[in-house]
Amino acid sequence: MNLKEICEVIGAKVVCGEKLLGTEIEFAFSSDLMSDVLTVQCDNLLLITGLTNLQAIRTAEMSDIPCVLFVRNKPITDEMIELAEESDIVVLQSTRSLFFVTGELYKVGLKPVY
Repeated sequence: MNLKEICEVIGAKVVCGEKLLGTEIEFAFSSDLMSDVLTVQCDNLLLITGLTNLQAIRTAEMSDIPCVLFVRNKPITDEMIELAEESDIVVLQSTRSLFFVTGELYKVGLKPVY
């Protein structure tokens, strides 16, 4: 499933990285603990989180995660967008909860890491 399809399923807004919406995603990981995210060894991963700070983008960069989906309509700063653009990381935003988004993406076939 690509990022454009993911946006359609959950009604996510593309904050940055629109040119990369064709990126294929196979797995999703939901967490607000970036230390847990750093332990994941997985390609084609979508990070779903409510933690809206630079650390989430830096963690995605270090872990080669192509997309971060922020939930609960949390504010995304210009600094976060700038870092994501520099790192070719797609940033998506959803008004829905972490639980809802994760469940909907699981229903359409995204695989859990564990």
